[in-house]
Amino acid sequence: NKLDADRDATKRDSGTGGFALWAESSLPVIQDLDTRKGQEFYGLDPKKLAGVSFVPFKVRDGDDASCLNLNRAQRPRLLGVKPERLARRGAFTFTGLAKDAGVTNGWDAIRAKPSAPGSEVPVIPAIADANSIQWALQMQLGDTLDYVDERGRPFKVRLVGAVANSVLQGSLVIDEAEFVRRFPSESGSRAFLIDAPAGSAAPLSADLTRALQDTGLDITSAPKRLAMFNAVQNTYLDTFQMLGGLGLLLGSVGLGVVVLRNVFERRGELAVMQAVGFERSALQRFVLVEHAALLVLGLGVGTLAAGVAVLPALMSPGAQVPWASLAVTLLAVLLNGGLWTWLATRRALGGSLVGSLRAL
Repeated sequence: NKLDADRDATKRDSGTGGFALWAESSLPVIQDLDTRKGQEFYGLDPKKLAGVSFVPFKVRDGDDASCLNLNRAQRPRLLGVKPERLARRGAFTFTGLAKDAGVTNGWDAIRAKPSAPGSEVPVIPAIADANSIQWALQMQLGDTLDYVDERGRPFKVRLVGAVANSVLQGSLVIDEAEFVRRFPSESGSRAFLIDAPAGSAAPLSADLTRALQDTGLDITSAPKRLAMFNAVQNTYLDTFQMLGGLGLLLGSVGLGVVVLRNVFERRGELAVMQAVGFERSALQRFVLVEHAALLVLGLGVGTLAAGVAVLPALMSPGAQVPWASLAVTLLAVLLNGGLWTWLATRRALGGSLVGSLRAL
């Protein structure tokens, strides 16, 4: 369940959407940075922006609905975007769409016209991060949130789509046309997803920060932004992993104690076997094989149960299974248990077994 923001960060179906940078400004950027006119307006060199493209978002400030906010968000921040800019890139992975969405490409779901079944209050479709919907908003697809536009007229935002663990966490994304209709005074764009060729993110970030310094532009690497969100979940998982390691240590010691007592109770039986010709080394092998079989069986049952427990996570879109670390963990459990079994067997079969034979 641990999340790695850098893994497959350049792929469109990842949490970064394949974008290199995320940028936000304090003041709106009124020119289109994808055009030569817009680039020259801010003193940018079009040659340095070869291969660079922008997906601008209009922003209506609201509650932070990300995992970084401990409070329950009531009215999350709204982002207005032209959905075709994300749809043609195939950006992000959708974990689900509302049953009545009626589209195949998730981003087309926010193109639907506002509806108001049985009510005069318009309902605008929106897409949000799956974690924001489930944890910060404590909602599900199909639910609605109440908003008021800048003219004081109420409207509702309906959750019609969820994207998996993305840099969009904390906000609701709606169609730019609907955004402008509700908040016409919000000119320009104040958030951007930026595509950049490999290796050019750092110099591009420096150029954009310099050119748009009057707007208060703040640029963050898209993987770094995603890692910031993931850090909360990963910290909890690290804590649980440490507690699990302590449980493993205590369990392994307990296994050794059980083997030790079991062998001590059977010393008479083992003494008889030694008396009829079995060597001590053979007796040790018998005991080790017997308890090793139980160890392997227990490990197999535990692995199967754990697999069932994490099956929903394994089947979710964008799931990343750390096979190497899992294999190392299971091997460590096996070797640790085997070590304590061997030590307990050596201790129990040490010394003379004649006394146990006489006690029969």
